[in-house]
Amino acid sequence: MLKMLRKIIYTGTVTESWDAAPVPPRFRGAVTVAQNRCANCGRCAAACPTGAIAITGETLTVDHRACIFCGRCVEVCEQNALQHNGDYQLASLGEELQTRIRRILGRSLAVRHVDAGSCNACDWEMVALSNPVYDLQQYGIDFVASPRHADMLMVTGVVTRNLTQALRMTYEATPAPKLVMAVGSCAASGKTFGASYAIRGGADALVPVDVYVPGCPPRPSALIYGLMLVLDRLKR
Repeated sequence: MLKMLRKIIYTGTVTESWDAAPVPPRFRGAVTVAQNRCANCGRCAAACPTGAIAITGETLTVDHRACIFCGRCVEVCEQNALQHNGDYQLASLGEELQTRIRRILGRSLAVRHVDAGSCNACDWEMVALSNPVYDLQQYGIDFVASPRHADMLMVTGVVTRNLTQALRMTYEATPAPKLVMAVGSCAASGKTFGASYAIRGGADALVPVDVYVPGCPPRPSALIYGLMLVLDRLKR
């Protein structure tokens, strides 16, 4: 016990605020578009492996749910109209959902993770939420072992054919009112690996999704942002 206390005193506090962690200079965040520079050549849309870029008339839009932040669009743009910034706070949900959550859940949240066919990159970022640096429990949020004890399901990976039943059964076992968060580009869009006999699509192809957190994979800070958005903990 004394050795443990000595180590704690020597190490000091390592937990940091989720929104205070510095973003590395090489981090690829949201793709910004300078419409006045765009020549509508379509090279970026052709280079995008997931079809996240669309050009309608003279307007170029980026679907961050499908974006894997690979940077190909930025590389091929000769006009420098596309750039990555450091913004990782890309989670979104509807206003009606916010009102319902505040009324029912209050300010705590129990989460069950469901791997529907991921490469485990998003799963590793989720594991980091429980370490001393991010310490998810300080916000009243915790992972539970059974969907019967959960308020929310965090789904990672594009939904595969073999895991379709597992996702549906987990969703049905979660008591109402239940929420679903699609974590990462695979679960949020289902476009990362294209069309295949083994792929059913994104999480919303099988179960209702309330929150989308883009990224490939999303940073732990991005996941906390989505969870805090659900609990209405963000500063207005």
